[in-house]
Amino acid sequence: MPLSSQRRPEVIIFDCDGVLFDSRKANQFFYNHLLEHFGKPSLTESDLAYVHMHTAGESITYLFGDNHIRDAVLAYNRTLDYTPFFGLMEMEPGLTEFLNYIQPEIRAAISTNRSTTIGPLLRSFNLESYFDIVISSLDVNKPKPDPESVIKILDYFEVGPGQCLYVGDSEIDAQTAFRAGVPFVAYKNASLTAYLHVQGFSELTDFLEDSRKSGVKSKS
Repeated sequence: MPLSSQRRPEVIIFDCDGVLFDSRKANQFFYNHLLEHFGKPSLTESDLAYVHMHTAGESITYLFGDNHIRDAVLAYNRTLDYTPFFGLMEMEPGLTEFLNYIQPEIRAAISTNRSTTIGPLLRSFNLESYFDIVISSLDVNKPKPDPESVIKILDYFEVGPGQCLYVGDSEIDAQTAFRAGVPFVAYKNASLTAYLHVQGFSELTDFLEDSRKSGVKSKS
């Protein structure tokens, strides 16, 4: 669905990993720790691509199989403190400037397949106050690419899909936005089908500034 002909979106929904943060190194170290602990070889590049986009439960099933080892890994995972891995994460350049720029006119939300780590992560980087609502994989029955998380956000703000933008970096994000009917902004991923492609938050700022001046018309 294209953005409504209003001048600006009322809500911007952000994915977390790959959009708010470059967390690839943190995910690599975290899952390699699990693999090493249970005597498994390190992540391949395709493994890393998978765990970067999916929930912890899905990633553990993918890496260890759906058997008794998986249950042991899940139990061990629940005992781990992810906080030390935050130091391996890098906040995307220009993020806080962009979040300050859109407030208070445009409200912000997060839809993420992270679970228990999203709250501590936002607090660690002093970002918690910027987001009106955060929907994690623990808040839904079906994680992304199911649109449930985005629908919860639309309901929270009492807005329609065409009054929002969804900013993501993966095919899972693109599918989530499409299924929810929300215009998708592809962040640093030109291979995705999207309403808009940007390489950084400065480009998204430029887009919003242009929409303020001229209004955003539906694109074919």
